[in-house]
Amino acid sequence: MIDFTISLSSDPHLPLYERLYRSLSSQIRSGQLSAGQKLPGKRSLAEALAVSVNTVDTAYQLLTAEGYLEVRPKSGFYVLPVPQTLPKAGLEAASPCPALPQGNSLPQPRFDLSTGGVDTSLFPFRTWGRIQKELLYSSPQLLTRGPSQGDEELRAEIAEYLRAYRGVHCRPNQIVIGAGIEYLLGLLAPLLQGPAAVENPGYRRTRTILENNGLACLPVDIDREGLSVKMLAESGAQVAYVTPSHQFPTGLTMPAGRRGELLRWAGEKPGRWIIEDDYDSEFRFDLRPLPSLQGMGGPGGPVIYLTTFSKSLAPSIRIAAMVLPDSLLLPYRQRYSVYSCTVSRFEQQTLCEFIRRGHFSRHLARLRSQYKGRMESLREALNGAFGPELLELEGTHTGLHLLMRLKRGPGEEELAGAARAGGVPLGRLSDYYMCRKEKCPARTLVLGYAALPPERIGELAGALQELWRPLLG
Repeated sequence: MIDFTISLSSDPHLPLYERLYRSLSSQIRSGQLSAGQKLPGKRSLAEALAVSVNTVDTAYQLLTAEGYLEVRPKSGFYVLPVPQTLPKAGLEAASPCPALPQGNSLPQPRFDLSTGGVDTSLFPFRTWGRIQKELLYSSPQLLTRGPSQGDEELRAEIAEYLRAYRGVHCRPNQIVIGAGIEYLLGLLAPLLQGPAAVENPGYRRTRTILENNGLACLPVDIDREGLSVKMLAESGAQVAYVTPSHQFPTGLTMPAGRRGELLRWAGEKPGRWIIEDDYDSEFRFDLRPLPSLQGMGGPGGPVIYLTTFSKSLAPSIRIAAMVLPDSLLLPYRQRYSVYSCTVSRFEQQTLCEFIRRGHFSRHLARLRSQYKGRMESLREALNGAFGPELLELEGTHTGLHLLMRLKRGPGEEELAGAARAGGVPLGRLSDYYMCRKEKCPARTLVLGYAALPPERIGELAGALQELWRPLLG
């Protein structure tokens, strides 16, 4: 005679043994089945529930393994005391997560204004997919492991592209392919003797990556021409990390004179290096980019050059390239020759063919045209909403973000807060200062526009006008 009730209706999609296990464990935790109570034999319970003996046996074994039951030889299965760490059935195992206060919760962003965003609708889906399909059927060797620095064919195409469009002079064997600049920086840091100077304001993630990989960092201020070489010399740094083509986040372009000063600093003492992060110079709208620092220093010079294809293709296509000076090649290979390249060979070869067949140059021309038009429309819309007497825009000549500076009104904290409360997520320039925030220009906000649809630019300007009207009078 079974003197307790068992329900197997908890979830019809679960196996019978799982449903039986859940029913019995729940009753043990709740105290319906008390410690020391003997459970029915496997056969008698199977007959009562119209299930197989194996179903009951599996459920009993699970309960035994988890400490709900014990087996007594020649006697059967008995309920054990409920462990103190197990919650009683019907009671909350943990405190419920408190609900967010409705009055203070921020709305979902109405616009993507992130500096890392791109317009994925501009991705060359058909061409990229066609090349990948061709490679899938014609190149089974791409399923095997390739060279640790990346496929030779891709490195050759990148070397030629960098020579023609970025003024970088290197051989294919100087190039290392990796899954993003962050990954390549992690490989590079242990090869250098610090400390490293990083731009202030600048990209905080770079500092974190370098420090996580053993390279101490010193924030060094920028001026109107980029990293201050005077402060760099006074800092005691042995490495300088810079974004000369498009300083992040201010948008400055380092002029040739300052680049020469920086190269002279590196040449004054052995062991000094410049890390040149050229993350988006392909989006210069007015003139061709200045020659790279690497090109000015030469293939054996003190510059380590980094670039990425994430901005020009898509953030999820993690393909970046690092150009190492000759003197760092041997230490790199000694340390990392056992590593595998972190980029799929299919993606490597797809990009290789994309460049080789001329698709990449045409794609870039299309992107520049689209983004330039978008930037000009945004500039016109913002100036129309606020007027040049109130608003100043900087960094509109290159890159995919700009700075908005209001000439009067409250601080950027209040301006950004009001915008965010209305679903317009603007960044604050002061957030990019690692120290000496008092030097940050007042009321300056950071706006990325690459992911902003052209048809919504007017809506964005109107939204900011409405949200800031109470603050600006």
